[in-house]
Amino acid sequence: MSTGAGRRSPSLQRRLLIYLALCAPLVWSVALLVSVHRARHEVNELFDTELILLARQALRTMGDPSAARAIPLPTAPHEGSKEAGDSDLRDLAIAAWDARGRLVLADRDIAQMPYRPERSGFSDETLNGQAWRVYYLRSSDGAWLVAVGQKTYERDEIVFGLTASQIVPWLLVLPVLLLTMAWAVRRALSPLHQLTTDLQRRGPDDLEPVPMHATPRELKPMVNAMNGLFARIDAMIQRERRFTADAAHELRTPLAALSAQWDVVRRAARGGERMAAESKFTAGMERMGRLVAQLLALSRLETSDIAAMKVEVQWPSIVEEAISDCLLLSERRRIELVCEWPPRHRHPMPLLGDPHLLTVLLRNLLDNAVRYSPPGSTVTLRIGGEQIEVENEGQPLSGEQLARLGERFYRPEGQPESGSGLGVSIVRRIADLHGLELVFERNESGQGVRVVVRFAARSR
Repeated sequence: MSTGAGRRSPSLQRRLLIYLALCAPLVWSVALLVSVHRARHEVNELFDTELILLARQALRTMGDPSAARAIPLPTAPHEGSKEAGDSDLRDLAIAAWDARGRLVLADRDIAQMPYRPERSGFSDETLNGQAWRVYYLRSSDGAWLVAVGQKTYERDEIVFGLTASQIVPWLLVLPVLLLTMAWAVRRALSPLHQLTTDLQRRGPDDLEPVPMHATPRELKPMVNAMNGLFARIDAMIQRERRFTADAAHELRTPLAALSAQWDVVRRAARGGERMAAESKFTAGMERMGRLVAQLLALSRLETSDIAAMKVEVQWPSIVEEAISDCLLLSERRRIELVCEWPPRHRHPMPLLGDPHLLTVLLRNLLDNAVRYSPPGSTVTLRIGGEQIEVENEGQPLSGEQLARLGERFYRPEGQPESGSGLGVSIVRRIADLHGLELVFERNESGQGVRVVVRFAARSR
């Protein structure tokens, strides 16, 4: 059974042609109705004026003393007559009555022109089953009443004749109009077809932006969005390539060291030499495991989007978990962990985010601070109202070293502790996902390093 997803949707060009083919006759029909209404109004106005003039002419004739007698009028033409002007004479009628209601002037049977002494002005009548437009005019002294009538069919015939003169040419031109609209639609959509052709010809690695100089104004938002997508895809590919190259380079050294240490373990005799070799091999394996775990974590963070996982952050539980994870290392190095909270009337740094990722952020910062602090010193975690600080009492770093902190696989020289140089990179990525930034600076005493986590400028 076929589904709607398998059907081909109509093209934009076909849709436009269908809409134009439907809307053009509809709009023309509305215009035709308006034209018919206006033509009928003008025709009625013209013939009503003629009826008024004819009634006044007849009333002046009634003012002649000889008008007291019935005035003979030409005999009305027969229905089959073909003489010129016969249709106008058949469609017109005139009658006049005196004050007593006696018919003194008529060109038709009295049944076709009723006597209406109470009427004055225009009146629509039905005489012998036909619609008439009749104008009644009474003399100023009330001695005479004149009625002049005309069949409305004559007026309708003129209106329909004018309408037909508009319809016939339009119907004849309609095929030409449709062909013209099809050509115009095709020409108007040619930039879209050209854009489609250019995109189809592109290779998978061609992420160059689409040129904007010849793009119509209506397509520029879409082309801008496409160029932005190309830029993001290119940045992601470059990031993945750089990450892969860095990871391959970084893994080469510990793998070679592990291979050499394994050879030492195999050849070492029982006793202290073998125990030392096994200890070094175990430390290398731990470093390798930590490096792989950090690489995987950084890879996931590069493509993650936490918009759907954001909740109100509860800092006490996050701080407790992060400090607990660093307790073993701090006890081994005899480092005191201190946590400072804001006053009770102030809320800790308000934030919406992923509690798990923020725990990783704090754990990595505390782990680095503990690893690079001298034994017996103090590492302080300070939770403020608008920022978080982690500081230790280790060796001071130069401005260049502080600026490079956070680069992948970068570790300042002379560090006794093992590491991969990825911890701060992970922290930076987590901070960026939450609209935060990292600032590395010296302590006020000039010793150690202080890391400040605060809202980035775009989120502040």
